Amino acid sequence: MDVNPYFYKRLKTKEVQIGPLLLGGKHSIIAQTMTTPDTMDTEASVQQIIECKEAGAEMVRLTAPSKKEAAHLEVIKQRLRKEHNDLPLVADIHFTPNAADVAAEFVEKVRVNPGNYVDRKRFEHIEYTDETYQEEIQRIEKRFVPLLDICKKNNTAIRIGTNHGSLSDRIMSRYGDTPMGMVESAMEFIRIARNEEFHNIVISMKSSNPQVMVQAYRLLVKTMLEEFGEAYPLHLGVTEAGDGEDGRIKSAVGIGTLLIDGIGDTIRVSLTEDPSAEIPVCRNLADIIQPKDYELWENEDMIHYLEHLPTEYKRKQSRRVHNIGAGQVPVACLDWTKKEVISKDDLKNIGYIYSEELDKWNIGDLATDYIFASKFLDFSLPGTLLVGIPYEKWKKEEKDNYFPVFDFTSFKNATKFSNKLNILKVNLKEWENYQEELLHLQNAHPIAIRFDIYSFEELYKLRGILESWENEKKDFPVLFQYKGQEEDLDKSIIAWSAFLGYIILSGWMDGIGLPYLNEESLDKVNQIMFSILQATRARISKTEYISCPSCGRTLFDLQETTAKVRARTHHLKGLKIAIMGCIVNGPGEMADADFGYVGSGPGKITLYKNKEVVKRNIDSEVAVDELIELLKENGVWVDPPQN
Repeated sequence: MDVNPYFYKRLKTKEVQIGPLLLGGKHSIIAQTMTTPDTMDTEASVQQIIECKEAGAEMVRLTAPSKKEAAHLEVIKQRLRKEHNDLPLVADIHFTPNAADVAAEFVEKVRVNPGNYVDRKRFEHIEYTDETYQEEIQRIEKRFVPLLDICKKNNTAIRIGTNHGSLSDRIMSRYGDTPMGMVESAMEFIRIARNEEFHNIVISMKSSNPQVMVQAYRLLVKTMLEEFGEAYPLHLGVTEAGDGEDGRIKSAVGIGTLLIDGIGDTIRVSLTEDPSAEIPVCRNLADIIQPKDYELWENEDMIHYLEHLPTEYKRKQSRRVHNIGAGQVPVACLDWTKKEVISKDDLKNIGYIYSEELDKWNIGDLATDYIFASKFLDFSLPGTLLVGIPYEKWKKEEKDNYFPVFDFTSFKNATKFSNKLNILKVNLKEWENYQEELLHLQNAHPIAIRFDIYSFEELYKLRGILESWENEKKDFPVLFQYKGQEEDLDKSIIAWSAFLGYIILSGWMDGIGLPYLNEESLDKVNQIMFSILQATRARISKTEYISCPSCGRTLFDLQETTAKVRARTHHLKGLKIAIMGCIVNGPGEMADADFGYVGSGPGKITLYKNKEVVKRNIDSEVAVDELIELLKENGVWVDPPQN
């Protein structure tokens, strides 16, 4: 079938009723969040739900760890309805099917985790025969069908919410800790629901690793369409994304990539912050990426479209041009061509600090590899920093650390090339002009291509070009720069992360670049660029924190604790530390963290190495010190640099 995949269309999903809301089909993407107070605290819960609605939330989830909290949801709902607040409520269930049965009587939607709804995670490798495997499916069916009956009676929706880190031993034994395992974990429950003719279903595939999360959703859509001929609405989220810019960037990379695919009906951005802070990020993602007018994919066409989307990360092959391409660490670039004056002091904002006394440059972990400038700079450069300037300036005088940047006209008429590195800056509006020249000069000079993209619509055209290169065996190394103009830095962060995240996770990536905004944001833009590379696992340059967003189960102040842990450990480059508020978000949800700091009771912390308990029930006042000792015992601690 001839399917043109190079423009935006959205996945057609079944329409699902959640209270007054309609989810799926061509309905708008819904923004949602989750409360943080104890569900038994009526006043605090109601007040926070009201604040979330005022911030723009269209659905709110509350934890129901036991039948007691599940029953109390009726009280909260009654209070809200008295105030004419019809915001749909969702009960979050882990481990306790009885609580789900109770909650389904009162709320508009119940979320169950197929990894722990009936199963108990033991982190054991158990061999399952086909017979014992099927026996467990029958055990799930016996427990799940009563919930479906209650939901039918009360017109309650169900979210089947798979998490990467809490797959059952049964799934792990057959599929491993993989995106396909996540998909099958959900499919077991979906098949049971369909056999009972229950279709009021929403699905999620969450992971703290955006690579895994994106692959799982793409596989899920393909699996549903091939097996059922239809797809259920999808709830998008990167779980335990963290706080601040890192949390927003990691979420935008994963969620944004799928929205660009046309996948997703509702969004939750899991930040370790107040719930109302999540909503603007949700809205920015939906508003920036989704055009006002679009079509829905027909199911058969969507299956063919998915063939263009990778379901496993594989970096595309490219030739080596200087330090770009051929599997080398992706380079980080900043476009300062609009910056009128570039001084030696400006470089301290991008990782280079000059010592007058020693007459040398100190280079940090977040040191930019390339800057693009409008002319030669009037000071000596650090040895590792390369500067691209327009060809017309470069050809007059060759200098170390400088290379030419061509537009189409100068490239076509050039009489001189660098024997190390030449950058061709491509504007997609003129792409047809470049093709013949590139073919002619493909092997003549060391050329890397820089694509400057000004809108998300251009991204689809870019994908077509890069796919044709693969077919034609063109192996230019490529750099990508998103130059769209957003209203403010917050929206720019979301747009940059979504666009560049999509490119990186697709494997087309030898380097990324961000534009100059203003003098005040020099260091900020540089940090954002490295955070995008880190979020996609393309280039690790700092400590990564996997931090849950807090909820009514949380046993300590997550924001304060995350700040304390970060203050003591932020210099440990490449280490992944999970900070989890309770045992539900403990060994499972932190998935691929190296070390975990998990609430195990009021004022008590349990420390993990990978998924194994190392120190149990430590007093929270000394827990950060104990974490440092654990890092030292495992040989991963280094003393922080002295300022």
